[in-house]
Order: sequence, then structure tokens, then C-alpha cells
Amino acid sequence: MILKYLKFIAFFAFLQLLTMNANAQEKKKFTISGYVKDASNGESSIGANVYIKETLKGGNTNQYGFYSITVEAGTYHLVVSYIGYQNYEKLITLDKDMRINVELQPTAIDAKEVEVTSEKSDKNVSSTTMGAVKLDMEEIKKLPAFLGEVDVLKTIQLLPGVKSAGDGNTGFYVRGGGPDQNLILLDEAVVYNASHLLGFFSVFNGDAIKSVDLIKGGMPAQYGGRLASVLDISMKDGNNKEYRAEGGIGLISSRLTLEGPIKKDKASFIVSGRRTYIDAISRPFAKPGSTLKHSGVFFYDLNAKLNWRISDKDRIFASGYFGRDIMQFNDPSAGFSLNISWGNSTGVVRWNHLFSDKLFMNVSAIFSDYNFDFKAGQAGFDFGLHSGIRDWNGKVDFGYFPSVRHEVKFGINYIFHTFTPTSVSAKQGDVDFNFPVIKERAHEAAIYASDDFDVTDKIKLHAGLRYSYFLKVGPFDRYVKDPITGQNSGIIHYTSNQKIKDYGGLEPRFNIRFTLNSKSSIKASYTYNLQYIHLASLSAVTLPTDVWVPSSELVQPQKGTQYSVGYFRNFKDNTYEASVELYYKTLKNQIEYKDGSLPGASINDNADNSFVFGTGQAYGAEFFLKKRVGKFNGWIGYTLSYTTRVFPDLNRGKQFYAKYDRRHDASVVLSYDLNKKLTFSTIWVYGTGNAITIPTSYYVIDGHVTYEYSDRNAYRMPAYHRLDISINYTPDRAKHLARKKQVLTDKAQREGKDPETVVVPKKWLKHYESSWNLSVFNVYNRHNPYILYFANEGSVTSGNLHITAKQVYLFPVLPSVTWNFKF
Repeated sequence: MILKYLKFIAFFAFLQLLTMNANAQEKKKFTISGYVKDASNGESSIGANVYIKETLKGGNTNQYGFYSITVEAGTYHLVVSYIGYQNYEKLITLDKDMRINVELQPTAIDAKEVEVTSEKSDKNVSSTTMGAVKLDMEEIKKLPAFLGEVDVLKTIQLLPGVKSAGDGNTGFYVRGGGPDQNLILLDEAVVYNASHLLGFFSVFNGDAIKSVDLIKGGMPAQYGGRLASVLDISMKDGNNKEYRAEGGIGLISSRLTLEGPIKKDKASFIVSGRRTYIDAISRPFAKPGSTLKHSGVFFYDLNAKLNWRISDKDRIFASGYFGRDIMQFNDPSAGFSLNISWGNSTGVVRWNHLFSDKLFMNVSAIFSDYNFDFKAGQAGFDFGLHSGIRDWNGKVDFGYFPSVRHEVKFGINYIFHTFTPTSVSAKQGDVDFNFPVIKERAHEAAIYASDDFDVTDKIKLHAGLRYSYFLKVGPFDRYVKDPITGQNSGIIHYTSNQKIKDYGGLEPRFNIRFTLNSKSSIKASYTYNLQYIHLASLSAVTLPTDVWVPSSELVQPQKGTQYSVGYFRNFKDNTYEASVELYYKTLKNQIEYKDGSLPGASINDNADNSFVFGTGQAYGAEFFLKKRVGKFNGWIGYTLSYTTRVFPDLNRGKQFYAKYDRRHDASVVLSYDLNKKLTFSTIWVYGTGNAITIPTSYYVIDGHVTYEYSDRNAYRMPAYHRLDISINYTPDRAKHLARKKQVLTDKAQREGKDPETVVVPKKWLKHYESSWNLSVFNVYNRHNPYILYFANEGSVTSGNLHITAKQVYLFPVLPSVTWNFKF
């Protein structure tokens, strides 16, 4: 294994030496660098194309809008292009290093955009990335929204290789991986539970989000700690040109966003909040004495961000998120109360610094926290459960751009984890029952380096290497189990900061692109990942009660190896993008609960004493066709996949399909801009039914029915399919202003004044927009199964006992209306 890694490093160094020697023979070079941003609000443009027109060589802006291009001295046209914006082009004479900051002017996305998008808009073919998708928030907002709430996570579930957990769930599974194997980031902070209301909505407020990037394969070396995917979400920085507000009022929730300059072109802020209010609406209609008067379910969340451009070389960001779900039930007549709450909190402070035109640095201090609390009481007895995870994270990332052929990234990362798998509390009157609070602590660190470089005009490589290290430390009490009885046989006590167990290893990442012609390429990737923290779940869907646990003496790090290869092709001047990707993935040290286990069933215990361990594999093919621009756009995706697991202690050691295995998965997403006022969108999805375990026979002992069950996940629920539609109506603002002016003109005529002297007040000319969204979820009323259960009908004594399978579904046809506004 070590020899393999040494060979990889030697090959990487050899390629670097070749390119460096070649560069040494070239003419004197100079660097063009700067930032690209939106001229209307000052927001940085992430992933904008920046290149030299004469050579078609260049790169993309990073997540802070920075670019750097080093080329030989000469006269060139610098071009910057970004979908939804007018192209920027400037003639430059490059005889010294130059700093050129670019402000792009927004433009409507229509059929003409095919003409103004540049030849360089071919990242689908030219880049080394595989299994990566960038989603535009404005396009997401056009799609049908469940109960009027725009949802990032539900949108990514429409992509090939990404599977939904079903109705009422934002959990997702990527290429055979589990929900804990997705790294979900909000401004670099880890989000451990990304759902509201038990999965009906995600925690991401679309009005506060700037960009959404999903990586399914070929994960770059700067990301780690998960096996399956990265969902990297960036918040808006805040408008530094003018004060703005936007929001929406829907049937069950409303939202409001405020942003503006603290100091124009220097510093800005954004604050965005949401809340559901179905609880507040329903209570006045509840009958007197009804439990509904004292019960409810709702969520709220808040996003906030500040940024300050100290100079052209330094910039500071501070951002945060806080969200909570509350579920309350109170029955005063019975003296019973129930209160459940869960949610995430994050805080991030970042400093950008330019050491030179070629070297960019970002330093981040990050806090992330997830908590679940359960409290119940009756007749003077109170009972509580608590679980959670908290991280303190520091990281330093560098971007180095030595030449137009290289983009080097390197950095370090450190995280201190505190886990609370399950904490129990109880009280009877004035008597407190003291139960030990079990917390687990661990250090996690990583260092990485990567280079995205052109070996020749046809071959481009991305080579990266990451080393990660994990150390679990005390204080901690290990409850030792008797292997025969399963009962506690002793306790091992670890003192504060005492080493309990450590793990570490190299994680190589490798992508290659071979260009066939200007319209097509072949790509391949190899990725090896280690994951040191794990999500323990009894359910087929992610729930707030699921607990995060660290690697330990019993739980080894999960290991994932993924191989993928694909063919990528663009059509009609990059208007259409198409790809076919094949992948194969092996998984080691997967965890499941033992049969019959319940989390927290024993107070004096460790969560990992209830686990069993196994291996898995996943393989499949993904087909994707996307129309990028024009009045009519969208995509079609299809995935054929297989996901299996083998656990010696489950299913008698036989291979079984994972609970999120889905043979066929298809989606059609279409949007049509009829004119400036009307946009029509539709979504159709199809998926093979979830794998389940069902009773296949029964027998009766002493009048009691006992079931015999099938092999694990040997049966399927009925297939899932659904059609959604939506209409977005945006009133014509020009006609609205014309009507306003006509009112003033008519008034002037009545007063005997010259109509030509009428001036429209400046406040009317300020940017104001409103729109209406009508969405219909599940148009043809498909009863998609949420759960299947089995009921006994008849009786043993009468001899007509038989078992009947029954289906529960969540959503019939659901229309919704939302009014959105901006001013």
C-alpha cells in the first residue's frame, strides 16, 4: 500500500518537473489578476470564465470571485463570461503585471444569449471535473415548489446519481452512499441535519443562497471526511450598492431578506429569516378544550452575513445560521406534555488575503452545532433525552496560479469534535435522578495539496493527495460487554485528553481528461476517502433521533474507493451538454444497528456496543442531457444502479440490497419563458420502489400470531412517480410605471398644468418587482407509498385469520400559491 502511494507521488512530481522545465524555456510572462463581481449588487461571481481570447486559455474564478492568469507578454483581448450576464471584453497590452477587477452587467436569459455566451463556456467538456453540477438559484426558483417553499435539496435529488428518500424527506443518497456520507457545507460550516419538519423542507433559505455545487465523484483533495459527495452552498454576501428587501408570503410559511451597504462598495450585510405559521393559524379554529389549542409544529431559521473589503488585498467575512424545529403537544386534562426540538447553529469568520497576483489565501474559523432534545412529563414525572454534536474548526487554504497551465491548491484543516450520543434525565417531583452524561471527544486534522494542470493541449490532469488523522481522547468510560451474556462486565476509565484510539491515512485523488475534439472528451477519476464519524440510524430515512458517533476502539473509519469513467459532449455552440458516466464504488467498515437494538435502551452503555459492521459496493451508469440557455431549458437524467451490503451478523451473512438501493431513477425538468411575464415549469420523476423486509408467513402459539420474515430488503415497494407543474407570473413593471405616470398626467390636466412638466418621483423609479408562483404538486394524484404495514384480519378462533398489506401515503394533489416581492 505504501509503495503504491510513493509511486503516485513520484509520478505527480515527475509531471510537475516536466511542465516546470518547459515553462523555463518560454518567454517572459506577466500576470493578470483581479475579482469578478455583479455590477448591480457587488456580489462576487463564483466560477465565471476568465480567459485570453486569442489562445482560449484561462480559468475560472474561485468562490470569492478571484482569478489569476499568467501568459507571455503581448497584446490580447481579456474576456469574462458568466451565464446571465453580458460578456466583458477588454483589449490589453501585457508588458507588466496587471490588476483588473471586472463588474459584469446582468442581462435577461433568453434565446439571444446563445450568441453572447463565449466559446469558453465548455466546462462540461474541457474541465477535469466528473460528477460535478453547479445549480443556479434563479433557475431553481422557477421550478415547482412543494407548498411554495423553494428547496435546494429537493432540486439536487432530480440529478442522476442522487436518490431521494421519498415524500416528506430531504435526505438524499449519492451513488450508493448513506446519508452520513454526504458532506453538506454552508459557507464552509458543516450542517449535520439539513431538514426541517422531519424532512418536509430543507434548512436552506433560497433567498439567502448564492451558489450550489454538488460533487458526486472525483472529489478534490480540499474536501474530506465523507465518502459519497460534497454539497457546497455559499450564502450571498449582501448588496454593497443599495438597500434591498425581498421575501415571500405562502400558505404555510413566509420569509424576509434585508441587505445593503454598511459603507458603499466597501462593506455590506444580509439578514434573512423564515417561519412557518400553520400552528398559529390552526389554533384559533380549535374547539375549546381540544389539545390543538396547546399543540403545534413549526420551524424558524435565520441567516446573517457581514463582509468588509479592507483593501484590494484583504477582505473579511462573518456569517452565521441558526434554525430550530419545535414540536409541542399538551393535554392539560391528562396532565401530559411533550416538547421536542432540534436544529443547527453555525458561525464562520473568514479572512481573504492576496500575497501576490499569483497567491491567494483564505483563513477560516468555524463553529458548527447540532442538538436534539426530547422532553415529556405526566403526573409529576419528567423525562428527557438529549443528543448532539459540536465542532470547532480552523482551516487555512491557499490558491497558487504559477501559469495558465496550472492551478495549485494546498492547505491544512483541524476539527475538535464533541459527541453526545444520548443523554438521559429524569425527575419525580423534587427528586432528580442523576444519570451519567456520556460525551465523546476527538481531534481530526488533515493536510492536502492538488494541481489542476494541462500536460498537453489534449490531456489535462487533476492530481491531489490528502493526509488525514483522527484521535479519540478522554475523558471517557468504556463499558465492556461479556461476549456470552452481552451484559456489562467492567468499565475502562480514560482520563482527560488520554489517547483512546487513533487512525490516519493517505487519500489520493486523481482525474484525467482527454480531449477528442472541441466538442467532446473522455474523463476518468479515482478517489479514495476516509470517514471518521458515523451516523447511526434505525430508519430508512434520516430523522432527528439519529445519532452521530466517532470512530473508536470498536468502530473503524469507513473507507471508500470510487472509480469512474465518462464521455462528455456539447452540441450547438455549447447550448446543450450531454454526458454518460459509469462508476464503481467499494465501501468498508459500514455500520448498522444489531437486530433488535434500540438507541439508548441501556443507560450505562456506549452507543457503539449496539453496532455491527460490514462491507458494501455500488455501481451504475448515469445519463444526463441539459439545455443550458435559451427560453426553453432544463434537463433529462436517468440512472441505472445497484447497491449491496454484506454484514456477517445480519441476514445470516448473505448479501442484501441496501435500503436506498434503487434500480431505475429518472427525472425530467423543463422550464419555458413564454415572455417577460410568464414562465412555465414542470418536473416528472420516476424511481424503483424502496427495498423492504416483509413477513412471508406466520404461525400461532397459544393464540398469539408470530411472523416469519423474508431475507433483509428482499421485496420492493411499488414504484414512485410524480408530476409537478408551476407558473410564475411577473407583472410588467414598465406598464405599471406608465399607468402611474398617466395618473399624474391626468391630475395635471385637471389642474390646468402642462402635462409635459410631469416628473415621475424618484421613489417610483427604484427597483421594485413582485411575482406570483402557482405550483401543483403530484398533479395526477399518484398514491406513492410512504410506509407499508401488515394488519391481521379475522381471528384465530374463527379460522379466518389472514394478513393484509396496507399502504400509507402522504400527499395527494397539493396546490400552493406564493407571492414574492423585491424592492
